[in-house]
Amino acid sequence: MSGSLRILVLGAQVPFQRGGAEWHLAALVRQLRARGHEAEAVQLPFRWDPREEAVRSALAWRLVDVTRAGSVDVDLVIATRFPTYVARHPRKVAWLFHPFRQAYDLHDSGKDGFPDTPEGRALHQHVVGLDRQALKECRRVFTTSRNNAGRLKHFLGLPSEVLALPLEDPSSWRSQAPEPYVLSVGRLESLKRVDLLVRATARLPEPFRVVVVGEGPEGEPLRALATELGVAARIEFAGYVDDARVRDLYARAGAVFYAPWDEDYGLVTLEAFQSGRPVVTTHDAGGPLEFVTDGETGRVVAPEPDAIATALSDLLRRPEVALAWGARGRTSIAGLHWDRVVEALTGDGA
Repeated sequence: MSGSLRILVLGAQVPFQRGGAEWHLAALVRQLRARGHEAEAVQLPFRWDPREEAVRSALAWRLVDVTRAGSVDVDLVIATRFPTYVARHPRKVAWLFHPFRQAYDLHDSGKDGFPDTPEGRALHQHVVGLDRQALKECRRVFTTSRNNAGRLKHFLGLPSEVLALPLEDPSSWRSQAPEPYVLSVGRLESLKRVDLLVRATARLPEPFRVVVVGEGPEGEPLRALATELGVAARIEFAGYVDDARVRDLYARAGAVFYAPWDEDYGLVTLEAFQSGRPVVTTHDAGGPLEFVTDGETGRVVAPEPDAIATALSDLLRRPEVALAWGARGRTSIAGLHWDRVVEALTGDGA
């Protein structure tokens, strides 16, 4: 396909929640418009607890007509996450920020899956079959990372193309002289494992401190843990902050900690690198490992407080090393561009 297109970007909205998937959707719409396309985001509310709600959400997408908008035809739809790709359209492309992990890796690991009952097992198989059918309907299936592509291949036997998600406006990120604090950015939920950083803080020498940006269901437990460990005075839980404040915190951080469990992608890694900051992550972090090289752009260590504290304190003690590694990180992501993304999603192959 070529020329100006009418495009609907499909998103599954979790009310009152905002994270990487929401940024992904909004950024894609902006970038499509910037290149002359008529693009709109279309979202439906999404629930997955109880698990039957996930199927109902998929059915809603199947019933919605996304082939026309008023009196005009829609040229292309781009689905971004489960269950948006269940929608029917003759020119449907998927660019998955992540699949419905509760049916795959989270289910198999026992972290957040389907009930181990006859009904739960049947529902699980239904969702897997629905995914396989709906994704096969897509003209092309892209994922944001090799980690995501591996999941689709392993669990569904489906091939996909990796199309990394770039940052917007890279020049708006800056680097300043490092200060003696570790920055953590992201939603406070169990899979993000900010508790590892809180525990590592108890092993960090004075005067090193930690700034945690974000909110979520683990916010209060993390604050309680900091109090229990006697480090509450050294951890600033900043909550949600605006973009300017986030960029300022990145610019001055001595290091960035980002070690979720088997993350799909990890925009935090790119934001840190663009700010010239090294990232400390773990062997089981998933997506960040596609960017962080141990001893060159950050540290990759065991998911244990002692190992994390050692890596962080080493970087905080040696700001010249942190700056050098951060600069390498910025160079390593310089090839990520939105032009390639938009061309792949809208080109004749789609």
